[in-house]
Amino acid sequence: MTGTTPTAAASSAPAGAAPHWRAPFAGQPVDATVTVPGSKSLTNRYLVLAALADGPSRLRAPLHSRDSALMIGALRQLGATITEVPGDGAFGPDLAVTPIPADAPAARTSIDCGLAGTVMRFVPPVAALRRGVAVFDGDPHARQRPMGTIIEALAGLGVSVSAADGGPASSLPFAVEGAGVVRGGHLVIDASASSQFVSALLLAGARFTDGLHLEHRSAGNPGPVPSLDHINMTVAVLRGVGVAVDDSRPNHWVVSPGPIRAFDLRIEQDLSNAGPFLAAALATRGTVRIPNWPAPTTQVGDLWRSILTTMGATVTFTDGTLTVTGGPEIKGADFDETSELAPTVAALCALASGPSRLSGIAHLRGHETDRLAALVAEINRLGGDAEETSDGLVIRPAPLHGGVVHSYADHRMATAGAILGLAVPGVEVEDIATTAKTMPDFPQLWEAMLAQGAPGTAAAQTAATQKDTTGGTQH
Repeated sequence: MTGTTPTAAASSAPAGAAPHWRAPFAGQPVDATVTVPGSKSLTNRYLVLAALADGPSRLRAPLHSRDSALMIGALRQLGATITEVPGDGAFGPDLAVTPIPADAPAARTSIDCGLAGTVMRFVPPVAALRRGVAVFDGDPHARQRPMGTIIEALAGLGVSVSAADGGPASSLPFAVEGAGVVRGGHLVIDASASSQFVSALLLAGARFTDGLHLEHRSAGNPGPVPSLDHINMTVAVLRGVGVAVDDSRPNHWVVSPGPIRAFDLRIEQDLSNAGPFLAAALATRGTVRIPNWPAPTTQVGDLWRSILTTMGATVTFTDGTLTVTGGPEIKGADFDETSELAPTVAALCALASGPSRLSGIAHLRGHETDRLAALVAEINRLGGDAEETSDGLVIRPAPLHGGVVHSYADHRMATAGAILGLAVPGVEVEDIATTAKTMPDFPQLWEAMLAQGAPGTAAAQTAATQKDTTGGTQH
């Protein structure tokens, strides 16, 4: 299913679509140890840097998902050589990357962005550093995602960007005509719609002739860029490969020109994607352990430690293992800037004993779907009490009942439905396969979590039948 607006969601699967996934109901507290695949945010950032580096690089234990496959395909189209090589990761091979040749002949190519924000925003500046025309397009819903800032930024750097029909560009599809060199210098943008606009330009900035002095300025939203943690991640990975970045002034980033050092490193597991599994501990009053939790880390998912503690869980970190045990109730709370964690937080808030407010997340309206509207629609569809605010959500306690949770082609909406299904019998998730965007085999990982420590129970029996219901792995 392609992305839809919340008001357009169908009440049943269309003809020929995969059947709804019956979310397992937890008959008892979960007790499980879970490992999740590599970080999407880190995998795709390092893939871009490897394509621009001064020599061959290797990513160990990277994420293998739709978003990372789209990034690999895009960089290959621009001339990078990316091959799978044997590794010791539990979720797939390592990736060996030979960078885009500096003397590659001019060529015209097409880039499929799918619904991946990192591809549609990170790759156009890379294409500007290569000679030739690169045409960017993606899934139908991708054409609704905010893209004007990156298009205007490239134009401000002297790069020719046009709509696919040759006219002015403001969204996908568009064409970038690269000249093989970008001068760089001081550039002012409005990144209030997405932190990815900043990260996109920073990742390529060291390869600009004069480097890059990027400034975020917004008359309508004078505060900091949303999801600043993701920009901090970008700055950290750049410094890790030898790029000098000065971020000492708020809303200013100065990237010095110079080489991007080739690297060989292991990708951390995705802490945002660990969230639904940790949330299962609260939803079932059980315990979930995640070994090899990175500390320190630049991932926004490390906020789970404080978020889940605030909601009544006991959270410990010992010998590299994060352990979350749910309390007797889920406590409502006020949260500011939960960013991409918001759908999981909202699902727990819908199960909480008191009211909650999520603020500072207006930018989620421009994600895979309008996540604020979608969360309100789906929580209320199950009998909940949720409403939008100007920059977030208010969720009040209400008895929930079974029903279909629509995903809107958004992986985090699908996993939010799975969380609700643990505590509410009869929940079904439409298009569970969309979780392959960042977490392939999510249904199987979810069922395996429930089956641990519960042999012969109703939860284990439900898990055993789910593969038949979903038709096995869906991609």
